[in-house]
Amino acid sequence: MFVLIPGAGGAAWYWHRVVTELEARGYEAVAVELPGADKSVGLPQYTDAVVDAIGDRDDVVLVAQSMGGFTAPMVCARVHVDLLVLVNAMIPLPGETPGQWWDNTGWSAARIAAAEAGGYSTEFDLPTYFLHDVPAEVAAAGAAHESPEADLAFSQPCGIEQWPEPTTRVLTAADDRFFPAEFQRRVARDRLGINADAMPGGHLVALSRPVDLVDRLIAYTR
Repeated sequence: MFVLIPGAGGAAWYWHRVVTELEARGYEAVAVELPGADKSVGLPQYTDAVVDAIGDRDDVVLVAQSMGGFTAPMVCARVHVDLLVLVNAMIPLPGETPGQWWDNTGWSAARIAAAEAGGYSTEFDLPTYFLHDVPAEVAAAGAAHESPEADLAFSQPCGIEQWPEPTTRVLTAADDRFFPAEFQRRVARDRLGINADAMPGGHLVALSRPVDLVDRLIAYTR
């Protein structure tokens, strides 16, 4: 079973193309809707939502996108997970908050350097950094599912004492402009001591390349 955690904003819709592809291949898949826009809740409640979605299921592959990387290890500390896959995800240290992560990892300098090398704007905007490789019709449909991430979660620590036991795989998209691939590889080496895998696509790879992503996820289970 695949359990899919979205990034900031918490929209399960982000995974809809991956869910469809997994189900077409005979796998059970659940994308968790997180209350990202709720100003009264944050990482502990996100963790509760994912734990509830897993229930008493076995053979769980937990997949986290972007900010979902903060929730995923907290889930693994509470329930059994066979495999954890981080896709263009933030990799937290124990006790680190999402708000601290940006400076601690040197993200801003890495993003700007990648933009200058790649010849696109260093000023953040959604089309340039998130939607540049997403099909136009998918991007248009996604507008109805966008919501801002409330501030509270950014101030809450990743509530783990150490990285959890399940095997962790880090999957980076080569054309991610928000978390550049080399930046992701460095963070994975520094924080987990593992080499990240690569695939084509941008930050929202579940929307732009769902078939390729599902190929990778299934391969990890074999």
